[in-house]
Amino acid sequence: MKLRGVLALVAVSAAVPHTSYFRYQRPVVNNPPAAGQTCVALDPLIFSHAAMGLADLRLYRNGDETPYAIHQAAPVAPAVKPIPPLNLGRRGGQTVFDAAMPEGSYADVELAVAAQNFIATVSVAGGRDESAKNETRVGNYTIFDLTRQKLGRSTVLHLPDSDFRYLHFRLLGSLVPENITGISVGRLPAGKTKYVTVAESAGAVQQQDRKTTFEFTAPAHVPVDRVAFAPGAEPVNFSRDVSVTVQPQLPRPSSDEEPTTTGPSSSGNLLRVHSVQDGHRIEEERLSIDAPGVQFDSPAKWRIGIDNGDDRPLQIESVRLEMVERDLCFDAAGASGFTLYYGDAALGVPRYDYARLFAFENNSAQATWGAEARNSAYRPRPDQRPFTERHPILLWVALVAVIALLGAIALRSAKRATAAQ
Repeated sequence: MKLRGVLALVAVSAAVPHTSYFRYQRPVVNNPPAAGQTCVALDPLIFSHAAMGLADLRLYRNGDETPYAIHQAAPVAPAVKPIPPLNLGRRGGQTVFDAAMPEGSYADVELAVAAQNFIATVSVAGGRDESAKNETRVGNYTIFDLTRQKLGRSTVLHLPDSDFRYLHFRLLGSLVPENITGISVGRLPAGKTKYVTVAESAGAVQQQDRKTTFEFTAPAHVPVDRVAFAPGAEPVNFSRDVSVTVQPQLPRPSSDEEPTTTGPSSSGNLLRVHSVQDGHRIEEERLSIDAPGVQFDSPAKWRIGIDNGDDRPLQIESVRLEMVERDLCFDAAGASGFTLYYGDAALGVPRYDYARLFAFENNSAQATWGAEARNSAYRPRPDQRPFTERHPILLWVALVAVIALLGAIALRSAKRATAAQ
């Protein structure tokens, strides 16, 4: 690592927070008078003016720093490994199988189905052991693949919150045992996921060829976790592929030969099906897709494209870039007068015992933010770099002077040697 980089790291690690070095401040208002855990939702404005990853957030009351923790509102737990079907076969003209479920609670269960153009009803029952005795009926669900109608596919069973150790499946329809290759399960998050709008497009749309395109500019440092769509009432049924690309808005290259930065991308599918087919009632909607999940030190241009194929473009009322809500939580101790400071890039992430031992309480008190303001006491942090780092031109001046001096000495020595001959 270069010396300058090492010195910069040392400077950051040695930086001590002080309220006069923060560019922005924001009061906590509507703080409940009762003591206990209090949380305030962080909005995109704070992200955009704070350091990357919120490293410079500091909470003060009467000049004293108050420990806090950042709580993400119900992050979705990752899916477990695929679960193989047990006792897969045919009974009574139906495809049946069992599955040993993971411990803990789960919700959505997705069947891995190696088939196309089908509609089937799946009857699900649960139990504490592999035996079908004393099983509890969970419900009936419709799965489908309407590829021929260009209406997509859904093999997800939206179960209620469940913790059965075994599930028993019966499929009424054309699917045979060879079509079922396994299941996967979505673990329940700690609570309901909350989202905050980062940017929204209402009517700003481009139509070109068979594609509908929306463009946004997201502020620097602000995370985007999903893209949500609000389609109009017509058409009732649709399935459209969506692409998302993100491009950081960097300074223009100094020459055409310098490569441009290629941003991340992702894709998904918008689906809405409300119909009755072959006696099966289908009610399925997927109106959001996951975002690439990136943050940049500069604003970023988001481009969302909907592939309409040969169909008429969807009438999209709005498209939103959303982030999962993050809360700043602290112990209010029945007091008020808390102020959040941020905008000091020299600081690193604080380390509090409160954050290490933090446990989110579902009944925590909710406060709000007052208006953001420039810190009237702000002054730039003193430059802690060595004198030579701050004035590199002096190194060159000294070097030239030394070279000139050595040259003069060498020339004088040469003249003396010539005179002595």
